[in-house]
Amino acid sequence: MSTDALLGPADIRELAAALGVRPTKQRGQNFVIDANTVRRIVRTAEVRPDDVVVEVGPGLGSLTLALLETAERVVAVEIDDVLAGALPATIQARLPKKADSFALVHSDAMLVGELPGPAPTALVANLPYNVAVPVLLHMLDTFPTIERTLVMVQAEVADRLAAAPGSRVYGVPSVKAAWYAEVKRAGSIGRNVFWPAPNVDSGLVSLVRRAEPVKTTATKKDVFAVVDAAFAQRRKTLRAALSGWAGSAAAAEAALVAAGVSPQARGEALTVEEFARVAEHKEAGA
Repeated sequence: MSTDALLGPADIRELAAALGVRPTKQRGQNFVIDANTVRRIVRTAEVRPDDVVVEVGPGLGSLTLALLETAERVVAVEIDDVLAGALPATIQARLPKKADSFALVHSDAMLVGELPGPAPTALVANLPYNVAVPVLLHMLDTFPTIERTLVMVQAEVADRLAAAPGSRVYGVPSVKAAWYAEVKRAGSIGRNVFWPAPNVDSGLVSLVRRAEPVKTTATKKDVFAVVDAAFAQRRKTLRAALSGWAGSAAAAEAALVAAGVSPQARGEALTVEEFARVAEHKEAGA
């Protein structure tokens, strides 16, 4: 494919000006203006020629074009009316041979329950910073066929998502992401590849769907309820933090002991498997 297909800084500004688009903080819009960066993202995501990739927040199409160069099909989910209206024409103008391999879903990603065409095999996106974690978890939950994910998020969020138990930044996003996938940091992205340049650094996070789900008789909803309660009051012991969830401190202690977890431990020490065991034993102290 010709490098001419990809968008550079002048192309981005020209497109934005023609559309009357000004990136908004409200929607966390920072457009990637560097062709090398989007190619690096596609390479790091290990996008294959047979992949059906879903992209959230394609914006003006920088990453979309790079994905289309490699993937069999790209489905982009865009909430912004103007951007959603313009993207198909951009694809047609810059990569006409792949225009039929592109589909647009004009919607809030949090409301998407199905996608047109074959089931997605990969998720690759520059996620809006303000909704990155809920959108990521929603997509992983809604589309179990997504095997590989690479998202660009605020560096601090990337650290949280990839954190291991015991880490200072290990928390709700870390545990919930681990429910679905093996998660790791996959690189850093500087501020100068965006327009406008954000006042924070960005990070890449790789998520590979777990070969086997977490083995538990508890439902995901039950497990996530324990996780939410455990981190709602981080400084408290699990006996205290889970008292509301279990009905009393005594019931929380009984559930923890039955699960083989110290009642004096704190949430940041537990793996997703241990949270699942606690969820299984909720009635232990009842």
